[in-house]
Amino acid sequence: MKNLGTVSIETKRLLLRQYRIEDANAMYKNWASDNEVTKYLVWPAHKSEEVSKQYIEYLIRNYENKEVYDWGIELKEIHQVIGSISVVQQNPEIESVQIGYCIGKPWWRLGITTEAFQAIIQFFMEEVGINRIEARHDINNISSGKVMEHCGLKLEGVHRQADKNNQGICDAAWYALLREDYNRLV
Repeated sequence: MKNLGTVSIETKRLLLRQYRIEDANAMYKNWASDNEVTKYLVWPAHKSEEVSKQYIEYLIRNYENKEVYDWGIELKEIHQVIGSISVVQQNPEIESVQIGYCIGKPWWRLGITTEAFQAIIQFFMEEVGINRIEARHDINNISSGKVMEHCGLKLEGVHRQADKNNQGICDAAWYALLREDYNRLV
């Protein structure tokens, strides 16, 4: 496993990149302030643009650390960040990362999150040398599970009352993609 940090990754429609301070307004208005977007997340909706700015400032201070992976999802068509995708947990001993993501409501069900996640999977498998990519979702957030399935992750099981988000304690569906699975897909 060779940590490379939050490097820019380009897809057909997206630029996955480090946040810049000028992204605070777009982060706030495009997704971070929306209670529907944050419904199943572990952090509350931002109450002001200042909260988004402070979070971005925190990330900028930490981007020098090559173990930090936190991308803004920029839609190239509008040159604005519309969501985020990041490593929320990492285990170097078993070469695994857990991915979390969210995207603004106007861009739901357009395949954008799947496109971003697929690019992240390729980066971690081919560049970083990860053996396992995992993700989880509240069982009531069916759309998040569909993204995981579209990206080739397999459901490993449901952990009953094993997670907590803005809805309270919840059952969590766990998915994973192993290097051997990825090699069969490419």
